[in-house]
Amino acid sequence: MGTWGNLLRQAAEIGLKALTQATKQRDRRRSTSSSRSRPSRTGTSRAGARPRPPTGGSRTAPARERARRIAYAPDLDGSADPGEIVWTWVPYEEDDGRGKDRPVLVVGREGRELVGLMLSSQSERADDRNWVGIGSGKWDGQGRPSYVRLDRVIEVGEHEIRREGAVLDEKRFDRVADELRERYGWS
Repeated sequence: MGTWGNLLRQAAEIGLKALTQATKQRDRRRSTSSSRSRPSRTGTSRAGARPRPPTGGSRTAPARERARRIAYAPDLDGSADPGEIVWTWVPYEEDDGRGKDRPVLVVGREGRELVGLMLSSQSERADDRNWVGIGSGKWDGQGRPSYVRLDRVIEVGEHEIRREGAVLDEKRFDRVADELRERYGWS
């Protein structure tokens, strides 16, 4: 019986080694092809675009399809909680494997998955109905006003955030929560 056990163990080790090598080669190919500046659908390249992290990164979905319970519960304990702004890799809308690190307002949690909304400091967001202004805060080192995108939910594993940025005060969080409830049926 010992011989069969050793044989199976060796076969498993060889298989795991082959799988690991194949994964590394695939990631290198993706990194090489994604790191080249490719035009977006509009014909312009995105500065700072980075390929999806090898650990999976975040996923996006329309807010209406991901309606959830929203709650304010920040606790700067090292784990991200609703009401906190964290930094994580977010894919571009084209979902072509590229994206960038950006701030995300955590609005919910399902087990180890965080539910968030991305932030932007681009002033043209002020007139876009899919964005709501939340003012400035510690999450932006330059003190620029920020906007939260309401129609696109970010889902990310709690261990895939880069860092906690700040806590959004309850009044501004409630403004975002009210919009999600009114427009997208969140509770």
